[in-house]
Amino acid sequence: MLKSHLRSAIALVIGAALCLALPGMACAENQTYYLGTKEKAKIDTGYAESEMLKEADPHYGWDLGQFYISGYTAVQRGDDYVFLKTVGDKVSLNFRLDQDINRLNNNDKLSISDDKNGYDQSFDIEKSEPGFGRGTLIVRQTDYQNAHSAPQVYNDYLSGVAIGADTQVGLYEEGDYEVALDYEIKNDVRTVGGLGPIPTVSIAPEYSNYTIRFKFSVRNGNTMVFLFDAENGSELTNESTAPNGFTIDLARSRYLGINVKREVLSGDHFDVRSNAPAADGTEYTDEGIYTITANNPTTGQTTEKIIYVGSDPQLKAYAVNGYSLDQIRDKVSQGAKINDDGSITWPETASEAFDDSVPSVSQASEKGEGAVAQSEEQEAGINPAIVVVAVVVLLGIVFVAAKKRNSRSIADGDDVSAHDGGRE
Repeated sequence: MLKSHLRSAIALVIGAALCLALPGMACAENQTYYLGTKEKAKIDTGYAESEMLKEADPHYGWDLGQFYISGYTAVQRGDDYVFLKTVGDKVSLNFRLDQDINRLNNNDKLSISDDKNGYDQSFDIEKSEPGFGRGTLIVRQTDYQNAHSAPQVYNDYLSGVAIGADTQVGLYEEGDYEVALDYEIKNDVRTVGGLGPIPTVSIAPEYSNYTIRFKFSVRNGNTMVFLFDAENGSELTNESTAPNGFTIDLARSRYLGINVKREVLSGDHFDVRSNAPAADGTEYTDEGIYTITANNPTTGQTTEKIIYVGSDPQLKAYAVNGYSLDQIRDKVSQGAKINDDGSITWPETASEAFDDSVPSVSQASEKGEGAVAQSEEQEAGINPAIVVVAVVVLLGIVFVAAKKRNSRSIADGDDVSAHDGGRE
């Protein structure tokens, strides 16, 4: 009970935040949908036989009131209307009376009659005292087991409804509902009196029967299955481990389809041991990996969760990490450890060597050999920068020496010329 209340409170907070954050979003309390139109029934047939409403009919061209549904999140339209509710929604049926039942359509001659011999054939409601009174409202539910409840009958309903007021008929959970409002109109077409102290007397008034009938359904719009640890009752999230098993809680979503598949480790592969529908409250304790699939036939949405049951470490790792069995076994053979929660860790001394983000042993070996070769090459060879500097210096020395040699040759030639001239 506490878990259910906690889920409801969280959902209410989230829903309220979304409504405030997203002004364009249709919040449940602002949703309304109108249902039902009037039909004429043959007089005294239990409102079962209909006939055409013609222009000469006293009820032609105006309506008694409106039924509408509120408090839902979404509606699916079709032959029958399905209203989807989520956590926190309160789906209600309401009625607004638009006419003065003593002066219908502003006509003093028309009023809602006290139908003393009223009965409803469709709902198996017999004639009884004091009769239907001034309108009778009938609501019947069919639950998820296709069981029909006894009709809720509100005799003399219109007498207790204020004109113009929105009156709530009731709040409704998941199920299928049938609604009917049966009423009789009295038409005082012939009257005498009405002069001075003489009262107006109706002579041979005319009566006609009418009904407003419709059906609607309420479904849970959320495709959610809750899983709880069979030992301590804590809620399990997707890919959780439950050594002692788990139970299924549908949170009163009676129309969800739940399927549970159980797989076990058989040698080096997985074998499916069961794959079948599940019911609310079912407990699972056998070891294996469980895939729980919730299907909402109304919305077509599905939700899948995976839970591990048992103590086999390899299955825990498989359920939590998403590795294949071969990958898990390879990591274990290299020194990895599978923890109680299924996570895989490496010893601190080997974390760099075996971590997925670090190169493998062969890659590290190749890298090491390359580094050694490069180091030896650097030691045996000459640094390119040093070579460039040495070449520049050597060229400078050669250039200077050549220049000096050239200068010396010129000087010697001048001396020889001078000597020869003196001899001549």
